[in-house]
Amino acid sequence: MPSDAVILASIVEKETGVASERPQVAAVFINRLRKGMRLQSDPTVIFAVNEGKMPFERSLTRNDLNNESSYNTYRHGGLPPGPIASPGRAAIAAVLNPADTNDLYFVADGSGGHAFARTLKEHNANVRRWRRLKKQDK
Repeated sequence: MPSDAVILASIVEKETGVASERPQVAAVFINRLRKGMRLQSDPTVIFAVNEGKMPFERSLTRNDLNNESSYNTYRHGGLPPGPIASPGRAAIAAVLNPADTNDLYFVADGSGGHAFARTLKEHNANVRRWRRLKKQDK
């Protein structure tokens, strides 16, 4: 459905500013949807918390992740009811032509990009690495 592609592309747009990652990010979300997994996308939570009205200049909290908004993809399965941003052509193209991967997870890698993983075990290791990097930066 074209509207679903725009909604997903809006999430891809907000998830990464690294153009080369967009097809892989899109693939992760498509893989998750196909498996009935929640998207668990931080930008959807940010949209739910600030209603898209202002810059979000703090870290997400547990309270944020529990926000009942239908845009919160940590709480609700499937796509949110509408786009969270205006996706660019590259994000739309990524959704229409996702990478060929079985990845189900990604997390920031400290370089502006993301570390991708197929399994929760791999993902948890990537999260631990990310948290160590953040701790070193403080």
